[in-house]
Amino acid sequence: MMTKEFTRRQFIRTAALSATAVAAPFYVPGKLLGMNGAVLPSEQIILGALGIGSRGSGVLSSFLNQPDVRFLSICDIRKSQREAIKRRVDEQYGSSDCTMYRDMFEFYDANPQMDAVFIATGDRWHTMASIVAAKAGKDIYCEKPLSLTIQESRAVAVAVNRYGRIFQAGTQRRNAEHFQLAAKLAHTGKLGKITEVHANTLSPGTTHDWLPAQPEPSKDEVDWDLWLGPCPWRPFNSSYVGGGWRGHYDFHGGGILEWGTHTIDSCQWGNQSDDTVPVEYWATYDNEGNKTARVEALYANGVKLVCRNDGWALGSCSARFVGEEGWVETGDSGRVEVSSDALRNELKRFTRTDETRNHVREFLDCVKSRRLPVCNANVAANAHIASHCAKIVWDLSPSKKSSSEEGIVLKFDPEEEEFLGTGSEVDAANRLRSRAMRSPWRC
Repeated sequence: MMTKEFTRRQFIRTAALSATAVAAPFYVPGKLLGMNGAVLPSEQIILGALGIGSRGSGVLSSFLNQPDVRFLSICDIRKSQREAIKRRVDEQYGSSDCTMYRDMFEFYDANPQMDAVFIATGDRWHTMASIVAAKAGKDIYCEKPLSLTIQESRAVAVAVNRYGRIFQAGTQRRNAEHFQLAAKLAHTGKLGKITEVHANTLSPGTTHDWLPAQPEPSKDEVDWDLWLGPCPWRPFNSSYVGGGWRGHYDFHGGGILEWGTHTIDSCQWGNQSDDTVPVEYWATYDNEGNKTARVEALYANGVKLVCRNDGWALGSCSARFVGEEGWVETGDSGRVEVSSDALRNELKRFTRTDETRNHVREFLDCVKSRRLPVCNANVAANAHIASHCAKIVWDLSPSKKSSSEEGIVLKFDPEEEEFLGTGSEVDAANRLRSRAMRSPWRC
């Protein structure tokens, strides 16, 4: 009887307490309900970043200004940069939650909830960092150039497709309204049949020289072994780490790759050739037989690609589309020039928007929708392969030739991604499609 009575009383008391709990007000923060413009947690994209320098810092601002992005963690081999990004992120969020890592494998292992990663390392790391991110199940926004070789370009696309990831290359001009306008004129027949596309690039050359050795800092300050990554071992020099790696063959693809990944990409777009690359390449010479910085190529459809280096009248990264009835050219100044009054009438008045912000926003929307961004891995791979082919033929062409000499013309198979024919130049060109990677890195 005592046991039964106790059980009955216990039940009544428990029920009363439950009723009280139901009657009491229950507070849920408005931000968890999406009130006052807050983004629901389920709609947030959790972001991390690798290697934020000067260019990366600007793109990071575009990410941090998006209401549905929550920045989680920074990975950088430089202590000063890790700490600088953490301070910036923590200040923006009013917290101390941003975590820091030196090694990207620890970075991924510690952050399984991360949805996407922004890669802004030096060029030498873009391929491996993208492949590791894809294998880790992260969507990827990667600064250009995404590769140092033809083989690396394709390896990124293969990995992204294999693991079903969203990838956006940082070739943001496809999300710039003035470039879109120029491409529209080419695509809608306003220029007539397209005959040439021009990509303004920088000087192609690189050096094989090394900078002098300096005392190597501690791993915590600068992890030099990780900085080199898949590149050949070279003695430490602080200039490399500070951005002085540009122009050095071990770490950089030269001006055609540096700028061509923007402007040749624009030409691929203008020629509607995103699924292919030119099939012939040659360097050009002036009247005295001196090799110029200009490389030309021919698409299978007969359109000529001109990689030129003639100044920035319309701003950096300019591209021109030429047809039988006229031409259009635009660049980073935002100005659009055309060849005739008839074409000028086709120009609409537009307010230039922030193409980097647009590019980032498109990536984030694609992370949610799972559709392909405009600069997806397949599109980017082909633009990079065309750039690499142009650099290879320039490197292999003699610096001077006589008027009776024929210049080197390299034929390329876009399907097999190899140079065709026989001879020492073809053999050399095919060897330059890839580079050895320092152990243990492979792609």
